[in-house]
Amino acid sequence: MVYGQILRTHGPDDCCITVNVGGFRQRMDHNVLKRFPQTRLGRLLCCSSNEAILELCDDFSPSEMEYYFDRNPRFFCYVLNFYLTGKMHLVDGLCIVSFFQEIEYWGIKERHLDCCCTNKFHELMELAADKCWDQRSDEGSDLSIESLAASEDDIELFEGSWCADVRRNIWIRLENPGYSTSAKVLAVASLSVVIVSIVAMCVHSMPDTNKMDPNDKKIENPVLTFFETLCVLYFSAEFVLRLAVAPSARKFLCNTLNIIDLMSVMPFYVTLACDIMDEGENKELENVGKVVQILRLMRVFRILKLARHSAGLRSLGATLRHSSNELGQLLLFMSVGISTFSVLIYFVERESKESELQTIPIGWWWATISMTTVGYGDTFPVTLPGKIIGALCIICGLLIVALPITNIFNKFSKYYQRQRHIDLRQSMN
Repeated sequence: MVYGQILRTHGPDDCCITVNVGGFRQRMDHNVLKRFPQTRLGRLLCCSSNEAILELCDDFSPSEMEYYFDRNPRFFCYVLNFYLTGKMHLVDGLCIVSFFQEIEYWGIKERHLDCCCTNKFHELMELAADKCWDQRSDEGSDLSIESLAASEDDIELFEGSWCADVRRNIWIRLENPGYSTSAKVLAVASLSVVIVSIVAMCVHSMPDTNKMDPNDKKIENPVLTFFETLCVLYFSAEFVLRLAVAPSARKFLCNTLNIIDLMSVMPFYVTLACDIMDEGENKELENVGKVVQILRLMRVFRILKLARHSAGLRSLGATLRHSSNELGQLLLFMSVGISTFSVLIYFVERESKESELQTIPIGWWWATISMTTVGYGDTFPVTLPGKIIGALCIICGLLIVALPITNIFNKFSKYYQRQRHIDLRQSMN
C-alpha cells in the first residue's frame, strides 16, 4: 500500500497524484507513472513513509496529496509528454548540459530520446565535453601558455612587496616575449644560448674533439668547456633573476618549466664539486668518475628548455598529460598483442633450426618491432605458418596503434590551435 492510500480514504482520485513543479500543477494517473517505475515520479508510488517521499521531492502536502518540485516548469512540459508518449525530445534554447541534468534528475535515460533528437544530443554533448576539456587544460596544465604569461593574478601579487614596480617590469619582460621589444630581445638571447648549449653538447660527444693530457688522460676540449660554462652561467643568472622577481617563489618553483631549468644547470655544479673532491684523492670517492659521467648525461635536460620558446612542444607535453587514458589503452592493447603473437610464433618456429625465434622472450622482441611496423630484420620467421602469423601481427599492430593515436592527435590539434590563438592575442595586446 502506498503512502497516499494510508492518509486518504478511497475515492475516484486515489488513482492520481498532484504534481506541482515551480507553480505548474498537474494531476497524473498512477497507471501512466507505472509505465516508467525507475523515474522519479514512478518511484513516488512505491514510497511508504513521509521521509521516503521527501527524498524524491522538495516538499509534500499530506492533506492535499500534492508533491512539490523546485524545478523548471517549462521543462516539465516535456517530461509530461515523455510519460504520455514514451519518448523524450530536446528543448530548444536550453543548454545541453542543463538538459542532461534535468533528465538525470527526473530519472529519464538517454535511451528514451526519440530518434529525431538522439544524434543531435550526442553531437552537442561531445561539443560541451570538448569545451570542458579546454577549460580543464587552462586551469590544470602547467605547460599552458597562460601559465607562462604574466597573468592579472600574478601582477596583483606584486602590490605591497619590495621593489614592486621594478620586479613587475622585469617579470613581465621575462615571462611574456610579446610584451615589448626588450622582451623579444631577451627571448631571442635565451633561445640562442639554449641552441649553443645543445650544439656544444652534441659536438662534445665526438671523439675528435677530445684531447689528451701529458699523462694520457682524456680531457675535455677547452673551447667546448668555455662555451658550456658560459651557457650554464647564463642559465643560472636567468633562473636566479626570475626567482628573485617572481611574485610567488613557491608557485615559481612548482612550475614544470622552472623545474626543467633547475635540472639543466644542477649537473654542472654537482660535477664541478665532484671534480674538486676527486682531486683530493679521497679513497671513499673512487667511484666519483662514474657519478660524474651520469651527471653529465643529465645535460640532456637543456633540450627541454626549448619548450619555453615553442608552443608545439608545450602542446605536446600538455597533450600527453591529458591523454593518460588513451596511452594506457595503447599500452594495454600492445601488451596483449605482443604476449599473444610471441607465444604463437614460438610454437610454430621452435622446430626450425634456421629460425632464431627459439624462446618466448625473443618472440616478445619480434612481436614488438612487428606490431609497431619498425621491422629491424634481426629476427624473422622462416616457416610458412610463421610468416602468416607475422602478417597477422603487422595488421593487428596497425589497427591497435591507429585507434588510440587518432584521439591523441585530435587533442594535440585542438590544444595547439588554442595556444596559437592565445599567443596571437597576447602579441596584439
